[in-house]
Amino acid sequence: MASEISKAIQFICTEKGLPYETVLEALESALGAAYRKDFGNRQQNIKIKFDPETGDMQAWDEKEVTEDISDEDLEKAQAELAARREQAEIEDRILTEEETNDLVRFNPKMHIMLTPAKEYKPDAAIGDIIKITLTIPSDFGRMAAQTAKQVIIQKLREAERNTVFEDFKSQENAIVQGTVQRRDRNGAVIIDLGKIVGVIPVEEQVMREQYRPGTRLRVYVISVSSGIRGPEIILSRSNKKMVETVFRQEIPEIAEGLVEIKGIARDPGNRSKVAVATSDEGIDPIGSCIGQRGSRITTIIDELGGEKIDIIQYSTNTADYIKHALSPAKVSNVTLDDATKEAVAHVQGDQFSLAIGRGGQNVRLAAELTGWKIKVVQEGDETTAVSSEDAPPQESIAPADTVPEETTVAEQTVATE
Repeated sequence: MASEISKAIQFICTEKGLPYETVLEALESALGAAYRKDFGNRQQNIKIKFDPETGDMQAWDEKEVTEDISDEDLEKAQAELAARREQAEIEDRILTEEETNDLVRFNPKMHIMLTPAKEYKPDAAIGDIIKITLTIPSDFGRMAAQTAKQVIIQKLREAERNTVFEDFKSQENAIVQGTVQRRDRNGAVIIDLGKIVGVIPVEEQVMREQYRPGTRLRVYVISVSSGIRGPEIILSRSNKKMVETVFRQEIPEIAEGLVEIKGIARDPGNRSKVAVATSDEGIDPIGSCIGQRGSRITTIIDELGGEKIDIIQYSTNTADYIKHALSPAKVSNVTLDDATKEAVAHVQGDQFSLAIGRGGQNVRLAAELTGWKIKVVQEGDETTAVSSEDAPPQESIAPADTVPEETTVAEQTVATE
């Protein structure tokens, strides 16, 4: 039958989602700190072995054996180390470990010289680990117990942070769900991800979206790093990789590699153009993305907050690819300048506005997708022309009270010929 201590450890494991060994290790570290407080000193590297079933505890001072060093050599090494650190501070940099490798090193807490080490182990050699057994004179006092409490709380927090970090590190470049907490003073949105929070910086937000506290939100994980205060998770709603990830999740043919995404151009919150292709003649890449009666593309549009999606047929023929990219406009012909990577797309008068798009959005996205500068010219009137470089980019962030427009399947564009 498990002891009360063992049950308490198991309860913490369940509550914090930590392995039993991790919690026991934290408890042993706390007991080591308590021992040092009541019975030890700062020059001891105290280790504890605790049996939660019986309550028995063993303590020892663990040190590595080093060569004998004279007091004079130690003083010289310490003086030289201090001088090098001072010089590094003057140069406004941190002293590296490589710069101190030539100095004598001896830490009385972690090391013991060879001669005194042989008093505990006659056959001791340099590099051995010596364990000096310690006695436990009596029960711990109140201050030692308080120290142990602080240490175990700190150790458990560190272990929990490491567990969360490893969990989220595996979710980099994936989409996760969270809840909007608040917006900080810099405009970043704080997202509750369960055991931890992530941040959507201003530049990763979408103009047309609202971020009201309590709102459930799907976000793309850009990066997970370990900071001073724990894991730092950077999230996004505007990154074009979010579009790619949603397509892979919702379209089996893309996930299996039967249909390939050749390129993505995105105006976050408004419209995306996605170029797709396949080497399997039995598969319609555009039809695979749309799904039966638009079921798949509808799910993707909902996932992206109503953002319109243009699915483009990729082509190795640059002129045809540019024609497709300018859809829904119908392009009469395209002339290319390979030296400057500039293309001139000729359209009928009734297709000119459609080719340009509102605020130049369509021609700008087409240029981003194809990698070519595109100039749209109206046939019969060469003076009526707009270049993708002249089209002004839309602002990426809107006021917090902006309400998204409703988007239906009928508004999506499927570009093909």
